[in-house]
Amino acid sequence: MSLRCSGESRHVGFQSPAAAARPPSRGASFGGSSTYGSSVATSGFSCGLGTGLGSVAGGSGTLGNAACAGLAGSEGGLLSGNEKMTMQNLNNRLASYLDSVKALEEANADLEKKIKSWYEKYGPGSCRGLDHDYSVYHLTIEDLKSKIIASTAANANVILQIDNARLAADDFRLKYENELSLHQNVEMDINGLRRVLDELTLCKTDQELQYESLSEEMTYLKKNHEEEMKALQCAAGGNVNVEMNAAPGVDLTVLLNNMRAEYEALAEQNRREAEAWFQEKSASLQQQIFDDAGAASSARAQLTEMKRTMQTLEIELQSLLATKHILKATLIERESKARLGQIQAQIGALEEQLHQVRTETEGQKLEHEQLLDIKAHLEKEIETYCRLIDGDGNSCSKSKGFGSDSSGNPPKDSPKTTLVKTVVEEIDQRGKVLSSRIQSIEEKTSKMTNGKTEKKTPF
Repeated sequence: MSLRCSGESRHVGFQSPAAAARPPSRGASFGGSSTYGSSVATSGFSCGLGTGLGSVAGGSGTLGNAACAGLAGSEGGLLSGNEKMTMQNLNNRLASYLDSVKALEEANADLEKKIKSWYEKYGPGSCRGLDHDYSVYHLTIEDLKSKIIASTAANANVILQIDNARLAADDFRLKYENELSLHQNVEMDINGLRRVLDELTLCKTDQELQYESLSEEMTYLKKNHEEEMKALQCAAGGNVNVEMNAAPGVDLTVLLNNMRAEYEALAEQNRREAEAWFQEKSASLQQQIFDDAGAASSARAQLTEMKRTMQTLEIELQSLLATKHILKATLIERESKARLGQIQAQIGALEEQLHQVRTETEGQKLEHEQLLDIKAHLEKEIETYCRLIDGDGNSCSKSKGFGSDSSGNPPKDSPKTTLVKTVVEEIDQRGKVLSSRIQSIEEKTSKMTNGKTEKKTPF
């Protein structure tokens, strides 16, 4: 069985937390170059047994020296039980650390998928994003506007037709009222003429009664005359001629004829006077009716002309009102469009600002989370290094004399140079790397084992 210890200066690089970490195939391998993104110059070692326990590249390099010193100090080159447990513990820690790194990488990939899906769903250009596109509704809005304008025009046309029908109905009502008043006037004239006719009939009846009474009186007088003549003839009784120089008697026939002629002349005169009065009254009434009919015709023609003028003015008024309504609606629509455009511009600016603020906030959040992860990993690494350093000191204290000379003086540690590399990357909103730069810092570390002092000098 052979024991081999070799020390050399190695650079272990720290990469980003998302770098790949592969577990060793045999033994335990503790190398910073496969895990984080800074470089540390340290001393490495390898301890080989017959079957090989593995190789360990330590953070500070003292763990390898301590392990080699412990192995060399034991008899026959065999490891003690505590050192075997320490190596197993380190291997278990390394395996758990690699498992944690793998779990963090999976969580990081899951978060990247979620962020990508969120950007695809809510980012710019998506239907549910911040930039709303209302262009798909413009055709529907224009169609509805044209329908509204057509409905408004049809409504105005129907209102105009209703107004025309109402004006025609008013015209017919006025005509009916005029004809009714004319009919009533004619009926009143007819009633007046009927009263005149009744009066004439009464006069005629009175004259006929007077004629009948005079005729009866004449008949009675004729009868009395005949009776007196007969009585006188009977009283004479013979041919007695009596001559008397007396005045001639009154001839009743002539008298009656004269009276008849007078009464007939009076009746004819009354008839003529009544007829003349009727003709005069009828002529005046006919003249008045003719004048009234002419005035009514002229008034009707004037009224018809005024109605036509009024209908024309009403039509013009309705058309002007419809034009005014359409122009007012157009003005309101344009003002609304202008106001809507201003509001949409303000909303777009505010949404752009909000999107920018959210993007900056998310970038700062991601950067903060990355810095926190780097800080946590660095703290874990530092803690691991401290534990390894503490374990190295304990191992060296347990295996005294391995690294000392024959005179018993403690070995002096040579100063060590540490190169710390920091990778600074600028990432945009979609996770693309815009720029990347590497900052290198060299630190000189000197450690005194006997005095337990440590000094770091940055370059």
